[in-house]
Amino acid sequence: MTTAHDFTFAKLDEPGEIRLEDYAGKAVLVVNVASACGFTSQYRDLEALYEAKAPKGLVILGVPCNDFGHQEPGSGRQIREFCDTSYHVTFPMTEKVEIVPEPRRHPFYQWIADELGETALPRWNFHKYLIGKHGELVGAFGSKTAPLAPDMLEAINKALAA
Repeated sequence: MTTAHDFTFAKLDEPGEIRLEDYAGKAVLVVNVASACGFTSQYRDLEALYEAKAPKGLVILGVPCNDFGHQEPGSGRQIREFCDTSYHVTFPMTEKVEIVPEPRRHPFYQWIADELGETALPRWNFHKYLIGKHGELVGAFGSKTAPLAPDMLEAINKALAA
């Protein structure tokens, strides 16, 4: 059976890859991000969440994507500089991926579509998927759900306790 641990992403603006299997035993919040979006300020709460919960086993993975409103047009270096300068992001970030166009869709997002259907794919930036310690999909949260919203925190705490 396929799990999130079967997928990899290229690292943002540096060689190498992020292997989700390296996060086995941890909960992972995968968030498609963009630098010029009305939800971009969620970076602040994502970083606060990461700083608070990383010691307890939470990983946040930022996944830049330009599919929604062309709001992430920059290069990897530009994205990194924006995140570092504007929000002091310390959680792992991937290279920009495609989510919407099926032939070029990143395999992780194809897995989401296969597991839950096309309607479960992000419709905008800052959509969040919570992955459990064994690589299972345990939650999905739309762009309007703030990273520190009570339902998000409840799901994260439950995933960390499992």
